[in-house]
Amino acid sequence: MWYGGQFYALFFLTLTAKVPAINAQIMIATSLLIGTPFFVIFGWLSDKIGRKPIILAGFALASRDLLPDLPGPRPLRQSEAGSSTCVRAGDRRRRPERMLVPVQPGRRREVHHLVRHRQIGAGLAFGELPERNCSGGAPRRSSKVGDQTIQSTAPDFAKQLGDAITKHGYPAGANTAEINYPMTILLLTILVIYVTMVYAPIAAWLVELFPTRIRYSGLSLPYHIGNGWFGGFLPATVFAIVAATGNIYSGLWYPIVVAAMSFIVGLIFLPETKDRDITLM
Repeated sequence: MWYGGQFYALFFLTLTAKVPAINAQIMIATSLLIGTPFFVIFGWLSDKIGRKPIILAGFALASRDLLPDLPGPRPLRQSEAGSSTCVRAGDRRRRPERMLVPVQPGRRREVHHLVRHRQIGAGLAFGELPERNCSGGAPRRSSKVGDQTIQSTAPDFAKQLGDAITKHGYPAGANTAEINYPMTILLLTILVIYVTMVYAPIAAWLVELFPTRIRYSGLSLPYHIGNGWFGGFLPATVFAIVAATGNIYSGLWYPIVVAAMSFIVGLIFLPETKDRDITLM
């Protein structure tokens, strides 16, 4: 949740929504400043009502609210951008994205992946068009923006794609004058608050879960697996999901699924430890 609410939010604002870095960083920093006192609030509350209900509430709220919580300040026109993959009938058994096509003399690349990479870099939502929408019988790669089709094997494909995006009125970056700063900061602050609901009680909960003789290893292992592996791989995983689907919001399913999984595991298998005396363990 921390990686999703802070790092991925920053990546999304700057790389996908094309908000200037300074504006995005100020909004993130402001949300952190507003949300930080909730670490103390939820830590205090966990001493009163328990660790488990607060942490589970944080997981549940994040699972419910995370997907629509990052609206793009940049207009997105799903119907105007597409990655089209066309193959001959005899080639259907082959995975189109693995078919190598010459890009430059003496050089071969997986063009389909390069097209996706460039479209993602431009902040585009895209989808693959079915074969019946493609003309000609030869295998080819093309991208369609509005009514303009660009051959993906063209040496200046990136320039043509950029020109087509500009031609169809897709902005090169977010219009900072049109960003709703109070609402964006509010949404980012909500993400920080969800993080504080989990992080504030977690140190006490982990300490109280394990007896003294194995406490250091006991709390260290799950904490660092959760942060190092699940959290550390979040940027790479979410961008891989976006590249695979063409939906700029689909990467949010990763933190949603992990939060939902954590909620179920915590609800069923982990005990409440608020009144446990660790001096007797």
